[in-house]
Amino acid sequence: MNDERTIRELIEGWAAAVRRQDLDGILARHAADIVMFDVPPPVVLRGIDAYRESWGPFFEAFSGGGTFEIADLEITSSDSVAFATALLHCVTGLTDPAKSGPQLRLTVGLRKMNDSWIVVHEHHSFPQ
Repeated sequence: MNDERTIRELIEGWAAAVRRQDLDGILARHAADIVMFDVPPPVVLRGIDAYRESWGPFFEAFSGGGTFEIADLEITSSDSVAFATALLHCVTGLTDPAKSGPQLRLTVGLRKMNDSWIVVHEHHSFPQ
């Protein structure tokens, strides 16, 4: 399997885990020292424990249903590093669908370790 397809499956699997609220699936293939730039405060999270804790409030907002779909996923990779960019349509149970506004931007940085791709950075942001 080529790297681009492997990375695409990793990111799409992550989004599917988010929809299922499967924390183990979300954390899979993420580095222990991940750095995430997020939309709600704190906007910078360092380490897998902080990343794990950030999902609780999201699950609460998403518990009433919603949408979490990746669009326009583009991947650039070398033998050892890669990044992916996408738009993310995210409407939680707390969001008024009529006011769902623009899609989120998603950037994912990956590093190949022991022949496996690992997420080392996520950046989520809203267009202003």
